[in-house]
Amino acid sequence: MSQSLSQRLSEYAKVAEDLGVDAVALVPGPNFTRALDHSFGSHERPFVLVIPAHKPAAALVPNLELGSWELVGFEGAVFDWRDQTGYADAFKALTDHLDIKTLAVEGQVMRVFVHHALLAAQPSLTITDAEREISGLRMIKTPQDLAALQEAIDISERALHRTLDSVKLGQSEVDIEQMLVKCLFDEGADGLSFSPIVAAGDNSARPHAHARHDYAVKAGDALLIDFGARKNGFAADITRTVFLDHVSDEGRAVYDTVLQANLAGLAITRAGVTAHEIDDVVTSVLEASPYADRIRTKTGHGLGRDVHEAPYIVRGNHTKLPAGTVYTNEPGLYQIGKFGVRIEDDVLITDDGYETLTKFPKDLMVISC
Repeated sequence: MSQSLSQRLSEYAKVAEDLGVDAVALVPGPNFTRALDHSFGSHERPFVLVIPAHKPAAALVPNLELGSWELVGFEGAVFDWRDQTGYADAFKALTDHLDIKTLAVEGQVMRVFVHHALLAAQPSLTITDAEREISGLRMIKTPQDLAALQEAIDISERALHRTLDSVKLGQSEVDIEQMLVKCLFDEGADGLSFSPIVAAGDNSARPHAHARHDYAVKAGDALLIDFGARKNGFAADITRTVFLDHVSDEGRAVYDTVLQANLAGLAITRAGVTAHEIDDVVTSVLEASPYADRIRTKTGHGLGRDVHEAPYIVRGNHTKLPAGTVYTNEPGLYQIGKFGVRIEDDVLITDDGYETLTKFPKDLMVISC
């Protein structure tokens, strides 16, 4: 059974209480959507939800959004403003109403002009960054979260099967990318998790490559595809690397190294493991191989409403990961000028181990095309 609005807001009020601040402020983004169960865009118009530790919540809402805001069922005070008059008076009314001295915000999401508007309205206000604590509420996924995420993953994998079945030598990376996007929407995606990465040959060695119009894929190329569907507010994030027509001995060896690193990370995944421990095990496999100089990235990151969210799977992050956490296990090896290999799974941590939410095969795949 999903939580009510008041129950969700009470979680953020508890964050404020635990931090010893008067209130928490959210702006449009994944935490805002989680709190309200409605999505609003981030644009030039400030839009702020303030949740005090021990008082009713209040909101600053652009006037043109009031019709949509009514759907939220919010019962606190609302201060709206119009483009023609500006938002300064609304911020002053909001801060006067709240009568707070300390405010915790999302440091990775709140924009500087919103921060400045709050201080202009109340110069004595102390604003602190509580990104970790606020976004940390999203780390443990609810059954509803997991159902939406699994649907996004299933859509993505069906689209990838269809796309790979259509690949032909001589196509451009953009041709393949366009087919992938078409298949994602055909299979039921609400949108894209991010602009897909479709990279062949030497471009596959760039972890965040852009598809090229002017490169025709050829026999022997590695083809790396990193992508995901967005469904019901949740984002899939999957990478598979295949080879076209044939694979070299080096390509096979690099692929096997990355696969073994991926499997090693899964083998130690369980509730209570730290992000450091997962990354250390995965990276150690890569470091022990002849290809250690090709390591360029950490093992992964949390996944949910955001494509990249807590926890970050990297050495030095000793956060213990509870059951219900979803993270990406995506080791890779990249040699600039030659090729790269990445294998990425979306993994749910359970009390007694893990569940790999991605089911797409990971055995080396050579496509006849």
